[in-house]
Amino acid sequence: MAQQAYAAFLRGVSPMNAKMPELKRAFERAGFGDVRTLLSSGNVVFSAAAAPLTQLERRCEMAMQKHLGKAFITFIRPINTLRRLLASDPYADFELEPQSKRIVTFLHKKPRSAPALPIERDGARILVARGAEIFSVYTPTPRGPVFMQLLDKAFGKETTTRTWETIAKVAK
Repeated sequence: MAQQAYAAFLRGVSPMNAKMPELKRAFERAGFGDVRTLLSSGNVVFSAAAAPLTQLERRCEMAMQKHLGKAFITFIRPINTLRRLLASDPYADFELEPQSKRIVTFLHKKPRSAPALPIERDGARILVARGAEIFSVYTPTPRGPVFMQLLDKAFGKETTTRTWETIAKVAK
């Protein structure tokens, strides 16, 4: 069966709670190929036979539990899907401050009901939802990551976020 390239975005990973070489080995032991981690923040690129994303997510979480002793909530996207997302530039329709940070939030599935967008507070704006991805921007402030509070309130806590630049690095 033909192999497909995927990205796994793990919620809550940092160098303090997961070592990237161990994470890489966990994915390899689960039978995934071409495994590499990026940026020490829970981004894993790998190849596998085409399968439903929920099945791949469960397989990743079980491998982490077995080999690391803990699992992180996993969001899988095919690399080709990420490339199309980048090419579509969902930010193009919005006027952004030059210092704005572009953020992509991943959900497991398209929300049944989404709040009216855009939502704005303290320099953070949730701009648009497309399927199971939410596109936001924020301007760094002393108040910290206000955008996370907005996202949690609007879409719940079972999400993970990455910068637009990180998505571009993962999709290479």
